[in-house]
Amino acid sequence: MLMQSGEIEAQAYPTRPIRIIALSSPGSGPDIVGRLLGQRFTEAWGQQVIVDTRPGASGIIGSEIAAKAAPDGQTLVIITSQAVIVSVMYQKLTYDLNRDFAPIGLVAWTPFILAVHPSVPATTVKDLIAHAKAHPGKLRYGSGGTGSPPHLSVEMFRTMAGIDVLHVPYKGITPAMTDTIANQVQMIISVVPAILPTVKSGRLRALGVTSAKRAPLVPDVPTIAETVPGYEFIGWYSLAAPAKTPAAVLDKINAELAQALKTPEFRERLSGLGAVPLGSTRQELAAYIKEQSVKMDAAVKASGAKPE
Repeated sequence: MLMQSGEIEAQAYPTRPIRIIALSSPGSGPDIVGRLLGQRFTEAWGQQVIVDTRPGASGIIGSEIAAKAAPDGQTLVIITSQAVIVSVMYQKLTYDLNRDFAPIGLVAWTPFILAVHPSVPATTVKDLIAHAKAHPGKLRYGSGGTGSPPHLSVEMFRTMAGIDVLHVPYKGITPAMTDTIANQVQMIISVVPAILPTVKSGRLRALGVTSAKRAPLVPDVPTIAETVPGYEFIGWYSLAAPAKTPAAVLDKINAELAQALKTPEFRERLSGLGAVPLGSTRQELAAYIKEQSVKMDAAVKASGAKPE
């Protein structure tokens, strides 16, 4: 039986170094996950993998680059909840999340942590709400940019808790974290991988996790929902390629991702970052992105969050 051209491409793939675009700043969750995947793919295929961080405009710049890249599997992109939020928040994008990307597979999900600078007189979420209500508009919070998960997660918290806090957007979560540590802004919500070292070192104080249940890596940190019933916001990581990438190439990458997620070492490294390993078929990820688009659209409208 003659092999189809896509199958021949898949057998030869990859023929040169692979680029994984992370739509956020160096040191962020997507960057760290991209490097983990890159190391695994390099070991499996013998080709170097470069993680290309593109934090500008809430990941829109990186998404545009990924959408326009050649559909040959040599350019991949980490799609997260941020990409979905941006797709529903911004009306005039040059790409379409569902049309211009070929889903490969879910990698992991992670809760976020709400943390404050130690100078803020709050050791619980309840304390923080009381302090914010006593000083409306005085507390500033940093985010990785308008439309980023750290932005929307705080906006949902602000709306549900009935408080007035000021948003300060940055070009990525890492500079926002730096300024929170320096007390230029007082509050931040970020994924566990990015924020946990600052909490462990005492530079920031963790008040709550954003998942519905307590997170295994920080079991002593209560959920925000214990104080604000119904609050939930999680981050997730997935891998995609430009649309029209041959199905056989996508299947080869998905298979390698699935193998990685089965290995104790890879799972342990994800868990060490505060991420819970997932894994999925390409079709399951496509359905999940569509489902999340509906959910985030409703969350954006309810919070009143708008591009700035």
